[in-house]
Amino acid sequence: MIFSIIAVSILVTVLLLPSANEALQGLDQTVTKAINYLEKTEDSIQPYGLLFLNVIYRRFGVQEFANTLQLYDQEITEYPDQAPILRVFRRIADHNNQLQPEDLEAVTEDTDRITVPALYCDRLGLPSDYPTLLDAAMNMGNYLITHVFLAVIWMQENGCEVPMPNDFVENVYHATAALIDDNSVVTDLEIEAAAFLYMVGQGALVDNAFINRVIAVQNDDGGWFASSDMPGESFWHASILALLLLLHVEYPADSYPPMLAPASP
Repeated sequence: MIFSIIAVSILVTVLLLPSANEALQGLDQTVTKAINYLEKTEDSIQPYGLLFLNVIYRRFGVQEFANTLQLYDQEITEYPDQAPILRVFRRIADHNNQLQPEDLEAVTEDTDRITVPALYCDRLGLPSDYPTLLDAAMNMGNYLITHVFLAVIWMQENGCEVPMPNDFVENVYHATAALIDDNSVVTDLEIEAAAFLYMVGQGALVDNAFINRVIAVQNDDGGWFASSDMPGESFWHASILALLLLLHVEYPADSYPPMLAPASP
């Protein structure tokens, strides 16, 4: 069957009932601390983190992150060896992003091979083996599942189609939710899974107890560890995704601006 990504609604339902919101202790203070922490550490955040901060800026109007695309462009200039792959992902924040001929040759990581075709599918189409690639990634688990999730979001926002079973997207949702354990440890992968589910209106698949655990394990500096049972320094990746998650919890809406920057008028 032909599964149409367009057919999957990205409209976001109200994610939490009022009583559930009331049960989330310290949510507002947690969000404020996270924003302050990430603003102070912007200069040390990996480039891909800046792109997610740009999503937060466009989706929630967090002005502290208004300059993140400019910071990202500085990274491209300062690190020419990484410039090709950085230019590829720049499209998250700029729909009209221009590639150089050799840029796509830098797409070699397994996770990038999953997401980049979706990021440019409206321009370049999808490779013939893409359904097989997505299916294999789902079977491998962990971060490959969440990157298939990202590909689903980007294909939808770009208006692309891929031949997959009709229940494919629902299976991706539930496989992503299954990455979240019910034990006390909070990991980067679990935060990523929960954030992506909330982004597409599937917050009901995330137990409120997990949201409370995310709030409870925030570090004093406002960030989060890669795993709450392995202290060290706050990890930019987990910290950005935790903020993205908690902003969706704090500000539920029927719809949000897209994750990918829209085309310029």
